[in-house]
Amino acid sequence: MAISANERAFFARLGARVAELRRTQSITQVEMASTLGVSQQTINSYEVGRRRIPVSALPGLARALGVALEDLLGEDAGAAKKRGPAPKLQQQIERIQQLPRTQQRFVMQMLDTVIAQASR
Repeated sequence: MAISANERAFFARLGARVAELRRTQSITQVEMASTLGVSQQTINSYEVGRRRIPVSALPGLARALGVALEDLLGEDAGAAKKRGPAPKLQQQIERIQQLPRTQQRFVMQMLDTVIAQASR
């Protein structure tokens, strides 16, 4: 089934976003492929826009990249919904999401420790 020029452009932009987000998270194509249960070549094909990313794979891809589905798709719907400055906790979570995976895990371990101590 042939796709339109608009659809082709959409998947090329989506692939470029996936590649950019993956790199900022310091995730290799091999790691991403393992997480999603596909080959490294498939991830590469998604990123360069040679293959369309299945709709069913989008939620898992967004989770693996630590972003909202809207952000992955490039939707700016969140900006219209904001009513004012984001609470400090939300801003911190967004900054943590930008850290490499190993640093994210470290922050999560620290938070788990503090929460566990507070609940005693």
